[in-house]
Amino acid sequence: MPPHTIFELRRYRLRPGGREPLIALFDREFVAPQEALGMRVEGEFRDAGDPDAFVWLRSFADMQTRTEALRAFYSGPVWQAFGSAANATMLNSDNVLLLRPAGATAPFAHNRSRAREQGVAPPAGVVVANICSLAPGTEDRAASFFAERARPVLERHGARIDAVFVTERSANGFPRLPVREGETVLVWLECHADSEALDDCRARLAGNAAWTDEIYPALDAQCWRRIETADLTPTSRSLCAW
Repeated sequence: MPPHTIFELRRYRLRPGGREPLIALFDREFVAPQEALGMRVEGEFRDAGDPDAFVWLRSFADMQTRTEALRAFYSGPVWQAFGSAANATMLNSDNVLLLRPAGATAPFAHNRSRAREQGVAPPAGVVVANICSLAPGTEDRAASFFAERARPVLERHGARIDAVFVTERSANGFPRLPVREGETVLVWLECHADSEALDDCRARLAGNAAWTDEIYPALDAQCWRRIETADLTPTSRSLCAW
């Protein structure tokens, strides 16, 4: 199967109490039909800091197949049957970043196999999403700085970098599902074995003068607002996990 080159990071604001019903519905009705159309649901997460947030990522071979797959799914029988129930859990579903891989490392190389998800231990770990909001046209420079200076330190202190992305600038071929167009971002996802491992990594980074005094401030200075982070815990069908 050719590598996927287009990714969506989707963050939903839910009605109070809506997250668990949405996850149950999503896992039961939406994962298999999307993947049958060539999409891949890379990860599903609860936001540990926000009980009313659901975060997930899906990928596509390219922009044309994205348009075709989304059109087929959202006009098809599964969404017709269950879309209203999913939408009833949500306050907002438009916080979506359209992304492409940055650098030579394939995203989600450590992902679990969908074909083997039955009969194995439930997904574990903590995935930290880091989003850098950048000035237009600076994403490749920021990605290079991350790869050369930040990533080696993060990995040395225990983070497993599962994906690094920058903005995909192609026009959204399926405007029925809006994305945050006109923005420039660098996104990286790092995975840790558990919350204790994450705390240990952060403590080690805090004690690294090069990180605290030079690398992180230099990365943050490229952003027009502070780097946004979210600690995410995988749901039972998330392929992205420890």
